[in-house]
Amino acid sequence: MDLVARATAGSSGAELANIVNEAALRAVRMKRNRVTTNDLEESVETVIAGAQKKGKVISTDEKRIIAYHEIGHAMVAAMQTHSAPVHKITIIPRTSGALGYTMQVDNNEQVLLSKEDLFNRIVTYTGGRAAEELICNTVTTGASNDIEQATKLARAMVTRYGMSETYDMMGLETVKNAYLGGDTSLTCSTDTATDIDHEVLRLIKEAHQKARKIITENLEAMHQAATFLIEKETITGDEFMRILQQTEKQ
Repeated sequence: MDLVARATAGSSGAELANIVNEAALRAVRMKRNRVTTNDLEESVETVIAGAQKKGKVISTDEKRIIAYHEIGHAMVAAMQTHSAPVHKITIIPRTSGALGYTMQVDNNEQVLLSKEDLFNRIVTYTGGRAAEELICNTVTTGASNDIEQATKLARAMVTRYGMSETYDMMGLETVKNAYLGGDTSLTCSTDTATDIDHEVLRLIKEAHQKARKIITENLEAMHQAATFLIEKETITGDEFMRILQQTEKQ
């Protein structure tokens, strides 16, 4: 129950109901009359990322890129402080369009997030693209959601959370209809809006460089973990950490 609770931290009652329903359906499909922890774990992923699409055909080259992309996220997350532990890594496509994902689960539910917490999240978002660049010598559309999330978070740090040295505690953005999607609008001059773009870009570039540095320093572990992931398609956070520990001993 502790594992499921941490994986669903922040979920609404309706989302929890959907997760339990999905778990019950999975148990029936597996010809069981009891719901297991695995059913609940899989149902969390189904609600978040969609159902598995195991029949989707992916070429060997693309599968390799996807594996390194996801291991890039996991490696950067594992090598940082102020970062949630890696819980699961998969390269099984989902109905949401995701070709793979890395799931992190905090040990405790966090209410307050520090500047370091948020910056390290951006670093983790850039880890997939950094792995593509350094190991696969390419960049792909697989990082589209990472780019969106990293940009959104970096902009919020500058405009709403007062985490920019340039603008100190000045509010530069307001949130409208917080319970209906949370549309935002800038409350500053055109010149300041341009400067905000520069500040956001600086944060993302700094995070990207940190991710590249972490991956460069752990190339052997990257190769071993990616090879294991390609073979198994899904690995747990514990399996991933064991690979890191074994590599450090060598």
